[in-house]
Amino acid sequence: MDHFPTNYTDILKILDAIDPVAYGKTRNYLSGKVTRLSPYISRGVISTKLVAEKLLARGCSFPEIEILLKELAWRDYFQQVWIALGDNIDTDIRQPQPAVRNHGMPLMITMANTGIAALDEGIKALYETGYMHNHLRMYVSSLACNIAGSHWQTPARWMYYHLLDADHASNTLSWQWVAGSFSAKKYFANQENINKYCGTMQNGTLLDVSYEELNHLSIDIPAAEDFQLPPTVLPETPGVLLNHELPTYIYNFYNLDPAWGTAEPANRILLLEPSFFERYPVSAKTMEFILELAKNIEGIKVFSGEFNALGKMGNVRGFQYKEHPTTRHYNGTVHPRDWLFPKTTGYFPSFFSFWNKCDKKEYGYSKRAGA
Repeated sequence: MDHFPTNYTDILKILDAIDPVAYGKTRNYLSGKVTRLSPYISRGVISTKLVAEKLLARGCSFPEIEILLKELAWRDYFQQVWIALGDNIDTDIRQPQPAVRNHGMPLMITMANTGIAALDEGIKALYETGYMHNHLRMYVSSLACNIAGSHWQTPARWMYYHLLDADHASNTLSWQWVAGSFSAKKYFANQENINKYCGTMQNGTLLDVSYEELNHLSIDIPAAEDFQLPPTVLPETPGVLLNHELPTYIYNFYNLDPAWGTAEPANRILLLEPSFFERYPVSAKTMEFILELAKNIEGIKVFSGEFNALGKMGNVRGFQYKEHPTTRHYNGTVHPRDWLFPKTTGYFPSFFSFWNKCDKKEYGYSKRAGA
């Protein structure tokens, strides 16, 4: 993977190179000092907690890391919403998305032909690298949902499919936030805003209007109502032989942690369930990324099949796996994930209601520092 190394040592070097102060000042700009750690956090190679702990170990103060900490907390917040609401996150949460005109996929977006240079280049880069800057994701979402009038579900699936950092909760709830079904109002950005944060000087585009005009802008943009994504192709794998003297650690799309459970000998299986990828399809590039990341786990074997099929192979020492909304049908011993704020759980209607409940003292917060 040219754009995102998959070797664990190299990933930790990226983590060590974070500049949280520069991040806080520039993260909204395409040229900003973003961490580019999201593919590794989403795949469970590293956790949000590990990122924060590394920064604390370097002596960073709470004010220096607060913005980055908050962005990491957004990811945990979305996961908590998924845990609490389950499959209900796949429908409009707070209220129906306003002014929906179609349930398809705007073709100008899939074809990278919006006429907005920053967006078109960003979409081409998404296809090539599996990554898109967060601000660009918001621009694309706003164009699809709030200008083209598409319901968020289909465009959200399209973006998830191509992202190396595909995270169903983060992606789905971010699209709902932009579309106004999981927020108090829709998110809009005009060409002036795009130029500012993308370093372009374009004018005359369909978004080159004032915000007052943008709020009422309605453009007939063709959308494919029958839009379909190619299915995910799983690797063909032989049946795995388990050592029945050992426990079996199960890794999956959301858990590729090389540091997990290394204290004891174990069978280690990367489980790729066809039913999971039928529901949440990803691109061949993302699948390649998963398989490369799995190589960091010593002795791991890949199994393309359902958990039940793995269970029929027998394992007297039991299966070990990490808690996640997509592993509720596993059986065995469930291990907790590492959270930034493990005591703050459950559903919160907004991120800030969640953030205000988080005990941030562990990260150096005090009333004076946090003021």
